[in-house]
Amino acid sequence: MARPISDETAHKVTLHINNGYRYATLRPRVTNEATGKRMNKSIHLGTVTESLKFIPGKVYLYMSPAERKKLLFPQEWDLSELDSLPSTRKAGRPTYNGDAQNRLYGDVWLMERVAEKTKIREDLEKVFEGNKEKVDDIMTLAMFPYISSYSYSRLARWQRYTKTPSAREMSPGDITRLTQSITEKDRQALLRLRSERIGKMELCAVDSTSRSAYGSSLADIRWGHNKENIALAQTNEVVVYTLSNHMPIYYRSFPGNIPDSRTMGVIQSDLRCAGFTNYVMITDRGYGTVQILEDNILHDQPAIMCMKTGHKFISDKIDSLGDFNVRPDGMEIDLDSKLYYKQYDIDYKVHGKGKSEKTASKMRLNLFFNPSWRSEGQINIDMKVEGQRSSLQQMIDGKEETPDDETLKRDFCMFDVKLDKKRHVVSFEKNEKKYNDSLRLLGFVAIVTLGLDLTAPQALAHYKLRDEQEKYFQQMKTEMCSDRQRNWSEDGKTGRLFILFVGLVIGSYIRHIWKTTGLHSMFASSLDMLDEMRNIRCIERQGHTTKITPFVGKQVEIAKAFGLDIPAGCEPGYKSKKVGRKRGRPKKNES
Repeated sequence: MARPISDETAHKVTLHINNGYRYATLRPRVTNEATGKRMNKSIHLGTVTESLKFIPGKVYLYMSPAERKKLLFPQEWDLSELDSLPSTRKAGRPTYNGDAQNRLYGDVWLMERVAEKTKIREDLEKVFEGNKEKVDDIMTLAMFPYISSYSYSRLARWQRYTKTPSAREMSPGDITRLTQSITEKDRQALLRLRSERIGKMELCAVDSTSRSAYGSSLADIRWGHNKENIALAQTNEVVVYTLSNHMPIYYRSFPGNIPDSRTMGVIQSDLRCAGFTNYVMITDRGYGTVQILEDNILHDQPAIMCMKTGHKFISDKIDSLGDFNVRPDGMEIDLDSKLYYKQYDIDYKVHGKGKSEKTASKMRLNLFFNPSWRSEGQINIDMKVEGQRSSLQQMIDGKEETPDDETLKRDFCMFDVKLDKKRHVVSFEKNEKKYNDSLRLLGFVAIVTLGLDLTAPQALAHYKLRDEQEKYFQQMKTEMCSDRQRNWSEDGKTGRLFILFVGLVIGSYIRHIWKTTGLHSMFASSLDMLDEMRNIRCIERQGHTTKITPFVGKQVEIAKAFGLDIPAGCEPGYKSKKVGRKRGRPKKNES
């Protein structure tokens, strides 16, 4: 009879020596799915010195504290290295036990404080069950592109002269293993925690941007509408921001050939699953389809949607305004935007499940009109008509063969063209109906609101807040060095996007404070502000507490603008510690 397997066997750590290398190893029993045989699997937790001192490796560092507690080490091993890990370090001001260091720290210090202020670090520690070592590595990767503008190939070199959250140098192999260890489950957990950070009826905007890719190894890399006008395939990255402090709360990647309107169903479903329920979604014309409108109605989703004026319920209202010269009758002027406007209550019913019907709650159409837009649009259409007329006449004079029907219909849409059997143009005539229809809607903009009590000017003011979002995509592509899709494997893509999202949270808050405070007049960009902080150093000597060099000049103003306390001993000025004389008659034995 075989000896029964102890429950402790899976957690027992043993010494494994291979080619002179000494490893601390777990050997759990696993079953080979192909053969059905049971065998021992070796998991190296770190190395063991000749004096039996355990040096933790990446596998141990990425374990959760709960998993570490289950491990059974031999009693004779020296585990003193574990006491210096952030997850096990005791409270109090620690002394430094490594090699003497004198490294740059100011910009990293600021970003670490911002991570605490935005609660992103707190949320990461909850996602990874208190594994501070893994969170430190993620924070280091999130900060590096923003501070240095380099790719991760230079990270280890940068860490040699910069104090970072991660206490170890991270090689490209370390980065790959870290990104591949981050899963969709971790992403969902982080989004659920971030959903608790937004306020009631928070204004949120969704938008997408393309990220070009040189490779083709990822499934989502496809040819599509490249927003950078680069001849490269791409992926589409979607981000949802709050408009009060421009904080990213959601992200997802889509194939490069998918239009924005086809992604909204997945985005809304993701947001509901992550616990985002009490918010107002603001979308531009790329998401302004009837399908998205009706989905918002069915789910009682408050929204502010910019929609194309060609939709029937919108064009009917424009037609009802009748003919006019400068502006339609009955429209008022908004002094702030200098636009004419009119608001309509819309009765809109949608078929629900079965035979049920649902009426839109507080659905209002806000029409805006600008005579200068109409004049400029008419000039462009007349130029288009004249250009098509000139090209068709050249085809007749030169007896040129016309392209296929689809191309002909697209390139000469304002004319009815007659062809002979050899596909030569016989005659052409301006299509007055198409011409008049294209003029009919010129100068109008339509914004639809759902579930909100807003006037037309208020709806426009809220919608215009989303213009700021384009600047955050620009920040991601320039200042954060994330303009290209740099990962080459599907299992690493999830982790890369996760880390980029963490960096966006920190970077967006820094940019928000820079733009909304006096720092905007002191520094040309948020990067200049980080450059100002960089020369603050962290000095570490063995057996002594860590020392940070003083904050001077604009560095003090930066800390004040962010509402941060300057480290003790680094603030300007000095308060004397001299003990003053006590009041009253001195004792006789005092001289």
